Amino acid sequence: MGGPYKAVMSEEPSLAGHTVYRPADLSKLDGRKLPVVVWGNGACVNAGNSFRNFLTEIASYGYVVVASGPIDPEWPKSMRPPTVGPDGRRVLPPPATKSGQLVDAIDWATSAKNPYLAQTDAGKVAVMGQSCGGVQALEASADRRTTTTVIWNSGIPIGGTNMAGGKPFLTKEDLKALHAPIAYFVGDLSDQAHPNAQDDFDKLTLPVFLGWERGVPHGGTYRQPNGGEFAGVAVAWLNWRLKDDARSKKMFVGDDCGLCVNPRWVVRQKNLK
Repeated sequence: MGGPYKAVMSEEPSLAGHTVYRPADLSKLDGRKLPVVVWGNGACVNAGNSFRNFLTEIASYGYVVVASGPIDPEWPKSMRPPTVGPDGRRVLPPPATKSGQLVDAIDWATSAKNPYLAQTDAGKVAVMGQSCGGVQALEASADRRTTTTVIWNSGIPIGGTNMAGGKPFLTKEDLKALHAPIAYFVGDLSDQAHPNAQDDFDKLTLPVFLGWERGVPHGGTYRQPNGGEFAGVAVAWLNWRLKDDARSKKMFVGDDCGLCVNPRWVVRQKNLK
């Protein structure tokens, strides 16, 4: 973990079906509050530890992170693999989680059910997710408590989708329900979500950032030690948007932003201030 706090992963009795990541010793916060991050897993798997490296790293920088799904001791063996349909296309299994679980996570984190409420900044909430979980995050971000949305290797498919598990069918029209600054981080042109994210960016009128990293596939860097480069980018965006950190802002804003001048990254910006 690269952050200043040792982070732990646990299940909370007051929040069934989720996994919580947080600094282990809350006395070391010295009065600092923990903003909230809720997370939808890739493939919408019901395993809150499936992105453990990435989410633990974020928590180590002073966040309470709530992921959909309990801790699965069999992960990754328990993940249901895709099958191949008669037309040769990959067919994903039905989503095991729903976008409503992200709203449930916000409800818990901002209520007295949260045993760490005294150390939680309940007015600062990020909704995030990867791939299928990113679509869930887009649907859940219509919740007015959302301070920022971060979408990883995802975007609403051009023809719409039913993978979020909330509305019967999510389309590009649902982007109009979003209200908070949003960022998309995707892999290179091999990432199947790349065109979806680009098209979302074109349609949004909100403050929006899009960055894609050369040589990185749809699977991102999440399972690398400390979550890889994507975790560093995540912490910077969250520090800017949830902690008003001016140094982190420089990674994303302006023609000479940190990711703009990084040769591994390709960047688009719209309405950022």
